[in-house]
Amino acid sequence: MMHKLLAPKIGVAAFLLAGLLIAALAQPASRPPPATAEAAGQSDQLIRHPVDPKPLPSNSPATRSSASLLPATHPAPPRAPQLVVASTQHRLINQDRASVGLPPLAWNSCLAAIATQNALRMATQGYISHANGATLDLGCHVGSRAGENIGYLSAGINDVEMNAMFMASAEHRANILGPYHYVATAWVVAPNGYAYIAVEFG
Repeated sequence: MMHKLLAPKIGVAAFLLAGLLIAALAQPASRPPPATAEAAGQSDQLIRHPVDPKPLPSNSPATRSSASLLPATHPAPPRAPQLVVASTQHRLINQDRASVGLPPLAWNSCLAAIATQNALRMATQGYISHANGATLDLGCHVGSRAGENIGYLSAGINDVEMNAMFMASAEHRANILGPYHYVATAWVVAPNGYAYIAVEFG
């Protein structure tokens, strides 16, 4: 009689322990996966400024481990932003400078690190803002002057469109045609498809 009473209790305890183990293994990682580089593509879509950016719906079904006995209690972790450091923006900037008789700007890896940091920050926060970019640029020790252009496109990366917007703005144009020797650019595409760019001058 005693054996029959212990078996269900042991079975229930084993089931609860297995459920807790599966639930613990199903928790999302504490860090998002690292950003990956992706080739910059050109888009002919119109530029739209976000009113309330939301992630795009996905047609892929959620996947669960076949070993899971409990329903998922947490949504899947968000996709990591996609990083594009080398784009055609650098070439377009040098074309703009050549058209008015100015020398080209050389690429600088220190400025590229700052551009990447700023583009990633903006993609993460969901809006554009300057945050000490020009001050950080001076820390690269590539000149006594520094500047920064930032922007975003809701339709994804489009270097030609962004360059046209920069050249149509007096302040941004002044940076492109300014007395600099170096430049670096970085795009980061947020999970909702919005592309954020930082252009650092030194």
